[in-house]
Amino acid sequence: MHRPSLIALIILLISITTGQALAQEPAPQASASPSAEDIEKQKAERERNALRLLDQVIDEVQSLRLAENRVRIQISAADMLWERNQPRARTLFTQAADGVAELGRNDQNQNNRRGSNSDRSALQLRQELVLAVARHDAPLAYQLLAATKPPVNPQAVPDNRNPRIPFNAEDNLEQVLLGRVASLDPKMAGQNAEQMMDKGQFPRALPEVINQLQKQDADAAAKLTDKTIKKLQSANLLTNNDASSLAVMMLIVGPKTASITTSADNGTTSNLPVSGRLTGVLDQAAYTDLLSTVVDAALKAQVQPRSNQVPQRRMGGVGPGSAQPASPLTDAQLEQNGARRLLSSLQATLSNVDQYLPAKASQLRQKLADLGMADSSRQNFSQALSVLQQGNANVDSLVQAASSAPPQMQSRLYQQAAYKAIEDGDTDRARQIATSYLRDNQRDEVIRRIDARDIIKKAEGAQLDEIRLTLGRLQSDSERIDLLVSVATGLQTTNPKVAAQLLDEAKQLAGRRATNYDQFTQQLKVAHAFATVDPARSFEVLEPGITQLNELLAAASVLSGFEMNLFRDGEMSFQGGSGLTATINRYGQELAFLAKSDFDRAELLTGRFQFTEPRIMTRLAIVQGLLGAQSPQNNFNFQRNIGQSMFTRQD
Repeated sequence: MHRPSLIALIILLISITTGQALAQEPAPQASASPSAEDIEKQKAERERNALRLLDQVIDEVQSLRLAENRVRIQISAADMLWERNQPRARTLFTQAADGVAELGRNDQNQNNRRGSNSDRSALQLRQELVLAVARHDAPLAYQLLAATKPPVNPQAVPDNRNPRIPFNAEDNLEQVLLGRVASLDPKMAGQNAEQMMDKGQFPRALPEVINQLQKQDADAAAKLTDKTIKKLQSANLLTNNDASSLAVMMLIVGPKTASITTSADNGTTSNLPVSGRLTGVLDQAAYTDLLSTVVDAALKAQVQPRSNQVPQRRMGGVGPGSAQPASPLTDAQLEQNGARRLLSSLQATLSNVDQYLPAKASQLRQKLADLGMADSSRQNFSQALSVLQQGNANVDSLVQAASSAPPQMQSRLYQQAAYKAIEDGDTDRARQIATSYLRDNQRDEVIRRIDARDIIKKAEGAQLDEIRLTLGRLQSDSERIDLLVSVATGLQTTNPKVAAQLLDEAKQLAGRRATNYDQFTQQLKVAHAFATVDPARSFEVLEPGITQLNELLAAASVLSGFEMNLFRDGEMSFQGGSGLTATINRYGQELAFLAKSDFDRAELLTGRFQFTEPRIMTRLAIVQGLLGAQSPQNNFNFQRNIGQSMFTRQD
């Protein structure tokens, strides 16, 4: 017999709230909804408070010594001020650019080796600055891109003959910027894309630029598309990785289909589906021409004798005890590597080769077989990923996708199929999937959910005393807090009195002095749960934590340079990456939430931070919360993490 899991107990207790024991508590009388005028007044008051607090933050920034701290605050402040005070926002963006340039000069003067922490910090801040500006003003974004450009490092210039090609951060940022500008100013993006191609570059953002330009100027989009195809066909796809990558990207999405979105304002159409994912930008004729070019290049891959195989690129280190770097590749070896990459990439679009180039499809499959690449793993990976991303996938489609998915994806798909069966009420099917295809923890978790569903069906007559007995059987205070908070959250609208009672018990458990960051997290959970029941109690929960954080910060400042490096030059870095910095950020987010109902007390509690840096961080979080803004750096991701969601627990 399975002991009910924490998840099962949470669901059980929430469901019991509709039973007889808790039903005795009278439901609260519905309060009158605020009028539209009252809502507007509250919104205006929040904005006034936010802007006043933002002024204070901007003033405090001048006292910061670390350039990266000043830059981050200036970027966030300017981003929020743009729609309200554009001249001041421009000034802040320009000041931030000066700070980024200062960081670059410091790196150069100190002769920091490539890849140092300060070097990466300057690069990240430059990215945050330029892309934040690109949301508002494309010309200014390019102006600041040029103003903050670091000196050229000869060692970072890519050499296709060198097996260890350095990452070109400047080129990457310019390409990401092009994609951001495309939605703001498609014509400028189109012109910049043409200039980049004239210089021999093939920006990855070209499909997005063409899509956005199509909405504004169909003729210009057609000309840019034609130029792109001609440039790709004239390039050596076997040695030009950027050109081959762009070509494959444009082929994988397929040819342009009939427009599916129409603007009610101007009648223009878009190739972007509702999901926002990029679709084809090439008509069938252009698509077929490019596909033929890429297939012809891929077919040049040859089977190499074992003693004469093309050496693989290795990313080993250089230095004492390290293997010697591989010798530079010959022209023939470079081309064979490129042909193999193209051949491998075309596996994801074999169905399109069958449809548009049937005469070459058999040659392509034979070549894949000759080189030992004739497997469907890449195609199966794409299909399985597509099924995972579908929020409405049914049990049968998930099971079918799992049966042919790569091994690393199968268990995830089977688990999702079992969860979907539970959601549909078919616990027998869910149990069959779990016992047949899942192992260890994944199987046990599905069984626990099935048991939880069965318990819910029998829970109507349970008593509150029985629930308290369940609390006593849990093994840790952390589990008890999670349970109490979850049940209280479920009761907030139907029985706020009982919810407050349960939260009081959680508050007592979480009120002890934290001995690790997990216990800080438990305190924050309780504070957040109180926010909609009794906000005053939320502040009571948070205040002792801020006192303890002050003590930890003081200790960290003393230990800086010995056991930890949270502080530099006597100042805490906003991007320290430590548990302490993350906890302070969490407190800031919670106070930002509370500030919507009690701004004065949230501001007062923020002032309890004894160090300037956490006060600024928290005040900025409150401003962002009141204005409904998001920290710009949270929006920037410079690497494509395709498939990451597969491995993220979504229990």
